[in-house]
Amino acid sequence: MKRLLMWLPLLAAPLAAAPDDSLLGVTLMQNKTGQSLGVPMQILLLLTLLTLLPAILMSLTPFLRMIVVLHFLRQALGTQTAPSNQVLVGLALFLTLVVAGPVGEQVYQQSWQPLEAGQISSAEAWDRAVGPVKTFLLRFAREKDIRLFVELSHAEPPTSPADVPLSALAPAYVLSELKAAFQIGAVLFLPFLIIDLVVSSITLSVGMVQLPPVMVSAPFKILLFVLVDGWNLVVGSLVRSFY
Repeated sequence: MKRLLMWLPLLAAPLAAAPDDSLLGVTLMQNKTGQSLGVPMQILLLLTLLTLLPAILMSLTPFLRMIVVLHFLRQALGTQTAPSNQVLVGLALFLTLVVAGPVGEQVYQQSWQPLEAGQISSAEAWDRAVGPVKTFLLRFAREKDIRLFVELSHAEPPTSPADVPLSALAPAYVLSELKAAFQIGAVLFLPFLIIDLVVSSITLSVGMVQLPPVMVSAPFKILLFVLVDGWNLVVGSLVRSFY
């Protein structure tokens, strides 16, 4: 106990020597726009944002629709692991950059560049960044889904689309994108399902039970997909669905 009391002054020395507006790195610094957070706190917030970035990328961008549709396509072809998950994720990521690139460029010019130059505060930069993002999400979020999450959050009904809170708009966008992705996936399944039915009926009628019908129909499905230039059609339709 005595040793612990001897160490207490040394432990309290950094806090006593710190300025009144500083505690564990949370400091306020003066800049052109007033006071802002200190560098340690900015680093902590940046690292926290980086941990949430993968979830934001997968849920609040066109990546969600792209990866779900590509997964349905692979299941419909019956190729199991070809293309691999890495290839599908990479393709979905590049398609996402094509679709959401203008929104990111707009956020960078309106929000990040003025903040980096010290012309606006972090709060104003956030307000400028939220505007283009909400406009993009509102284009694809269904009114039914938005109404659901506004009611679940017990928030006041918005008077205009711009007044929809981001806490209700984000999950509504996810639900709307899942619905659109499943609709596209169901349409992709139909031609390959017909091939499976035809092949299975033929193999059973001739009594060929040595091979499963799925294995017999797989080459025909791949051949049909290649002949119609399926990758070009699927990728082109996916990108055009956002316009």
